[in-house]
Amino acid sequence: MLDFALDELLTDLPALLIVGPRASGKTTTAARRAASTVRLDVPAQAAAFQSDPDAALRNLTEPVLLDEWQVVPEVLGAVKRAVDADFRPGRFLVTGSVRAGIEQEMWPGTGRLVRIEMYPMSVREQLGRASAATFFDALADGAPPPQPTDPPDLRGYVDLALRGGFPAPSLRLRPPAARQWLNGYVEELLLRDVAQLSGGATRPLDTQRLRRYFEAYALNSAGVAEHKTIYDAAGISKVTAIAYEALLTDLFVAERMPSWTSNRLKRLVQQPKRYLVDSSLIGAAVSVDTAGVMRDGDLLGRLLDTFVVGQLRAELGVSRSRPRLHHLRTREGRQEVDVVAELAGQRVVGIEIKASAAPKSSDARHLAWLRDELGDRFAAGVVLHTGPRVFQLDAGIVAAPIASLWA
Repeated sequence: MLDFALDELLTDLPALLIVGPRASGKTTTAARRAASTVRLDVPAQAAAFQSDPDAALRNLTEPVLLDEWQVVPEVLGAVKRAVDADFRPGRFLVTGSVRAGIEQEMWPGTGRLVRIEMYPMSVREQLGRASAATFFDALADGAPPPQPTDPPDLRGYVDLALRGGFPAPSLRLRPPAARQWLNGYVEELLLRDVAQLSGGATRPLDTQRLRRYFEAYALNSAGVAEHKTIYDAAGISKVTAIAYEALLTDLFVAERMPSWTSNRLKRLVQQPKRYLVDSSLIGAAVSVDTAGVMRDGDLLGRLLDTFVVGQLRAELGVSRSRPRLHHLRTREGRQEVDVVAELAGQRVVGIEIKASAAPKSSDARHLAWLRDELGDRFAAGVVLHTGPRVFQLDAGIVAAPIASLWA
């Protein structure tokens, strides 16, 4: 789905910055649109940009792809100066796997590079069904979720969640090799990527503590637990945990979904939900397979929630309804909605995620409460489930298979 956005933006803008987790397909996607490619993580290619980035940039045929900008951050200044001198569209594509620095007010790309976040592929993209229309846009237009023709059962959804959305394991590898790839990804993340981002100061003991923290984080993915719950489980201090979460967030593998706020609703919990950005990382982090997930009800719920949010996250940058994802929970815990998507015009879509093949009207009670509280602002409510059918649960609220997200 990101292809549509990239092609449209490149016709108007001189430079795009594509960021996201390592191995999520950024380079491959950008390279299809580039005449020249520079891999800045290859020392021989990076040398000229370290010496004189402006001169090195001038010698390349445009559009130019500059991959892994964070290895030679000076390249951003060169792109800025080139864009200031000539604002022609479609000149530069810059990719990277680090968030650190790009949200600062004095970052060199401000006003010159438009940032696009690219996460692992959704199932819809893996099946080649990507289009400009999105699930959120259909709901905003009043259309019901589509009826999938051959939806998976619960075990099938767990298989999909553990396979995840990284292109290599999801598209090119059989299950045993895919598991090895994901295990290797986590190893590289904890041993190499974090060390590079933290300036190479991570010692072996720190790596072991980080591994424990990552496992505890995975087991609490899709949870509203206090951070203390996670770092106590990992046996580390609060200060260390804050630093570790910042590193994982900067590497685009951990994310916090903010709580939703509204003037109409009082006594809402202002605490984020924490997620790993791809459900496959949960399986790799805690060494669990489909059978293991099916035996653990808590892990099953967290895996499915993380998986569904990953499907929704892939739509954010391309939906014309401009959704922003939140969660909702009252302080008493009486009402809780897994995902609250606020659309343009302050309209709201509520989504519940159930590991049930036959949800009942009681499963929609929190969505019904939200509908009644919001009135006209409530665009739709959906209970995503593991059964085969789309059906009405209540006024403005439908039950739909999770597979409706890619039907």
